[in-house]
Amino acid sequence: MTGAIAERKEEVATPQSGEPVRNRRVFAPLADIYETNERIFVLADMPGVDEQTIDITLEKNVLTIEGYTSSQTEAGLRLVHCESPEGNYRRVFLLSEEVDREGIEATVKDGVLKLVLPKSAKAMARKITVKTE
Repeated sequence: MTGAIAERKEEVATPQSGEPVRNRRVFAPLADIYETNERIFVLADMPGVDEQTIDITLEKNVLTIEGYTSSQTEAGLRLVHCESPEGNYRRVFLLSEEVDREGIEATVKDGVLKLVLPKSAKAMARKITVKTE
């Protein structure tokens, strides 16, 4: 999933109102969404971030993911070509009532954020037994 990230990064338009806190580009990370009967999984490519530089907030039905990167220059080396431009990440998802907000979990490994969104009990598929009269 991360192999083609540099070619497909999209810069997010930021509003001109208000005072900018950082003068950096902000990208919308590419995300894949999977679903089972019990859970929804979101995998978001965010190269250069780790658990210390990701902020995830949930306010009402809005789930916001923000990741902050630092300069990735190596000491003693001169950058010749870069396919992962420096910048931050921001992505917003609107959650349905199907998601159990208390059970949301997040992990990050090798620049890939994994969100696990459990479905609420009333949203899960269930088998209905048919009886004879």
